[in-house]
Amino acid sequence: MIPYGKQNILQEDIEAVIQALTSDFLTQGPRVKQFENAISKKVGAHYAVATNSATSSLHLACLALGLCEGQILWTSPNTFVASANCARYCGAEVDFVDINPHTYNLCPIKLEEKLKISRKNKTLPSILVAVHLAGQSCNMKAIHALSCEYGFKIIEDASHAIGGRYKGEYIGGGQFSDITVFSFHPVKIITCAEGGMALTNQVKLAETMTHLRSHGISYAREDLLNLSEGAWYYEQNALGMNYRMTELQAALGMSQLTRLDSFVKRRKALAKRYHEKLLSLPVILPTLLNECDPSWHLYVIQLKDPGSRRRIFDALRAQQIGVHVHYIPVHTQPYYRQLGFDWGDFVNAENYYHAALSLPLFFDMTNKQQDKVISVLSELLFEKTGEKTA
Repeated sequence: MIPYGKQNILQEDIEAVIQALTSDFLTQGPRVKQFENAISKKVGAHYAVATNSATSSLHLACLALGLCEGQILWTSPNTFVASANCARYCGAEVDFVDINPHTYNLCPIKLEEKLKISRKNKTLPSILVAVHLAGQSCNMKAIHALSCEYGFKIIEDASHAIGGRYKGEYIGGGQFSDITVFSFHPVKIITCAEGGMALTNQVKLAETMTHLRSHGISYAREDLLNLSEGAWYYEQNALGMNYRMTELQAALGMSQLTRLDSFVKRRKALAKRYHEKLLSLPVILPTLLNECDPSWHLYVIQLKDPGSRRRIFDALRAQQIGVHVHYIPVHTQPYYRQLGFDWGDFVNAENYYHAALSLPLFFDMTNKQQDKVISVLSELLFEKTGEKTA
């Protein structure tokens, strides 16, 4: 089976986890802080807060920015549900901004149009979650300019994008946003098995997220102690969660981070080969912004004949080629349809979805495996109901 994505685990990763497993701390030890420092240094952010998942990081980011009942979060419909669910966890409303049909990311033009209408209706968002689909950054400069005019905060959902660059700088440095979130799921660029991280340049946001990820508890400080209390003393002064990353996860992440650049380099090479070898096929290839240097978490094509997708998908899977589809538009999910959304609300995202097909792309993928994907796909694209065209 050629999977659509797969982690790369070396002996050095295993040894790093074993060292953590045999250390004095399995959780709340030094490795999590070391991992946070290493990531923040790599991407140029001042502060980093590690969590047990990117979903947890998104939730903490929303809480730190003060999202609550009566407020609205906007995001792209072309994303995993977590990018929207984080608002619902806070009791806030959700709305969506349609995508650019070429980059598949949230469209700044659509965003500006919607903001103008919302200003008149007094329904402006408090937060915008900009999702960097497949590892390519949104047009963050344009989005940031709109945030300055309309007063919303920005979270970059960079779950796909660690190691990618925007305007020459690593994604995560926070030049155009308040908080950036990374994911360390096994199919992402680097993995902690499960894990996430929120990065920011604002100390108050970092302190709030750190506090809330561990039950909202503060431990013994001189100003909390009195004659009857000792070093055991703690206070819960906020309703937090247990979103902590373990020492084992951090150890794996630290080991993986040393290979981040090589992971991205290989993904770029594979993406380039796809570009070159698929040009003559009846598919639409990803469009890249000039200022973007993606990390290539995914390689998504669109079929010029969307009606053939199910046949092609099933045939590729039957030949042990693990294609996938990213994503079913969030607003069409049953939960969000119950909130009033429906098919037809965001046409660009829906048209993209009906034609989209994610091809296998992972660090250990060989040229031979990729050539098989291309060969089988090519054959299928020129078939009609099982018979090759002339």
